[in-house]
Amino acid sequence: MLSHRLHAAWVVARRDFVAVIFSKAFIFFLLGPLFPVIVGMMAGSIGATVQRDLDRPVIGVAMPAHEGDLMVVARDAVARQLDGRVPELVVLKRLRDGEAFDARVALGSGQGVAAIITGTRAAPVLTGTPERIDQWQGIVGLIAARAVEKAPQGYPIVQVAEVKTSVAKQRNEQVLTAQAGQVLLFLLTMLLAGMVLSNLVEEKANKIIEVLAASIPMDALFLGKLFAMLAVSMVGIAVWGSGYGLLVLVGQKSAPLLAAPAVGWPMFLALGFAYFAMAYLLLGSMFLAIGGLATTVREVQTLSMPATMLQLIVFFFASYALARPGTWIETASRVFPVSSPYAMLASAAQSSALAPHLVALAWQALWVGLMVRFGSQLFRRTVMKSGPARPRKAKRRKAVAA
Repeated sequence: MLSHRLHAAWVVARRDFVAVIFSKAFIFFLLGPLFPVIVGMMAGSIGATVQRDLDRPVIGVAMPAHEGDLMVVARDAVARQLDGRVPELVVLKRLRDGEAFDARVALGSGQGVAAIITGTRAAPVLTGTPERIDQWQGIVGLIAARAVEKAPQGYPIVQVAEVKTSVAKQRNEQVLTAQAGQVLLFLLTMLLAGMVLSNLVEEKANKIIEVLAASIPMDALFLGKLFAMLAVSMVGIAVWGSGYGLLVLVGQKSAPLLAAPAVGWPMFLALGFAYFAMAYLLLGSMFLAIGGLATTVREVQTLSMPATMLQLIVFFFASYALARPGTWIETASRVFPVSSPYAMLASAAQSSALAPHLVALAWQALWVGLMVRFGSQLFRRTVMKSGPARPRKAKRRKAVAA
């Protein structure tokens, strides 16, 4: 009996998988996420260029005679050494002997400079806002030393002792890895699980679902469709991942480096795929039951908003539990089936223990089976109008027969 159900589920899964993969709509589905990515990359590049063009700070120089010109020349030499990461220097005024210059007044008079250097090359004075002074004090000192052509003597040599990392720093970095894993898992699940909502609408409209329901058990039908959509999602992830890898190979910027998770990157990635599959199957089983109750595409669109809100609530709950280690909130997020994949993936980034993941995957698989069973029975009773009759209707049939 079990082998018959599994064979029926395999037939349905293969049928749906082939139908989706070789359809024209699937091509546009694969290309869909690329458009916002391309637009985002272009917008980020343009925004960075604009920000770089706008954020070109200029420091004014007001020094006696030609000392300001020597500061400008020294700035150009320092900029070549530091690859241009030095603010521009502009001579505002060449002071005569005994001439005074009020830098504060000049800054408020619309000179177009962010700070002003006064004094002499040997004793420069930087006038500006506190953040500008903290940012440029060292650079101005370096430029002044270069302009004097001899570094000033008497500065103490600061001895340093460096450490690569600490326990607290490593823990914080692993928390960032856990957060990144949760965000990626949420984005993929939200993007791909919505396909299940509209899976049964077309077949219900064409009466195909009635033929399938008469041929195979309803839970096998649901299970087959669910795994077919999971396989389609894996194909989409493979295509998108390959596209990203190609962009990295041709010289585009890669994602920021994250700290190595506690279980190691190979195991973390394997657990990531396993928990994505479980998160997809858990949400997909609920969405399949909800989509089975809808009769039109309009109803599916109406139901998509509550489904999206459900995913957001689950993600926020798991993210909140990440900041509460060792509390009942973290335990609840791991036990609650829908949030369990997110919480356990975050745990893989912070703890090297593997036994809890085996228990969690078995627990999640159990709930997938229960949800598929419940969804198929709900679909049969409410849509197919089959199942055990109610006692009142049975009494009425007996009365009519008598």
